[in-house]
Parts: sequence; structure tokens; C-alpha cells
Amino acid sequence: MAMTIHCDIVSAEEEIFSGLVEMLVANGELGELGVGYGHAPLLTSLVPGAVRVITQGGEEEIFYVSGGFLEVQPGVVSILADTALRAQDMDEAAAEEARKEAEDALTNQSGEFDYGRASARLAEAAAQLATLRKLKNRAGRG
Repeated sequence: MAMTIHCDIVSAEEEIFSGLVEMLVANGELGELGVGYGHAPLLTSLVPGAVRVITQGGEEEIFYVSGGFLEVQPGVVSILADTALRAQDMDEAAAEEARKEAEDALTNQSGEFDYGRASARLAEAAAQLATLRKLKNRAGRG
């Protein structure tokens, strides 16, 4: 039996996941990182993207986070995100539409244009679509 660590994934609205995991993989500011039993304490910011969790039983679950923070303490790993969703609860058509709208906004800049906000929306939509692709790839393997 594999060693486990307790994991909590929390959004601003609700707790999305709580349980024992063998491994958690997330996208930090400096790249992808994996956390398992015995990991050193850590606090890092997250970029929008997929979070993969391998549960105690060996099942893989995929979540989307819009950014936030990952904290590792002895025996527990926590993700605190503004937005966190189970990948299967995401709407691919809505994410694709959001990506197109953000690209259009960046292309057709006019008046009081907020480049930072538009580029953040584009990055978030692209991260949602990448998370959905990971979910589809996983389903194709199983």
C-alpha cells in the first residue's frame, strides 16, 4: 500500500476535494510540481491549469484551478484557489467561446482597453481547454 498525504482543494465558494492522496501534480509559477508523502514544507503560487490527484485507491482525478496557492505541511497539502472545478464539470463550448472573445478583445483594441485583463482571460480560457484535453486523453487510455 502506497504512503498517502491528506489533500484539500478549496475555492472561494466551496471545498472541492478532501481526502487521502498518493500524489498531487499542479502548475506552480516555476513549472509543474508533484507532491507526495514526505514532501518538504512548501508555499508556492499556482498558475491557471490542471491539478491531477492520484487518490489512495490509485484513481486519478483532474481539477481546474484559476490560480491560487499550494501549501505543503507535514501530512497535508492544501490548494487555495479563487476558482476550482472538477474537470468533468467544465463546459468545453463555454471555455472555447471565452478564448475566442479574449482573442478578439486583444485583436480589436479600442477605447479604454485593459490589456492585462484581456490577456488574463485568454490564459484562463486556454488553461481550461488544456485541462479538458487532459481529461479526454485520460478517458481515451482507460
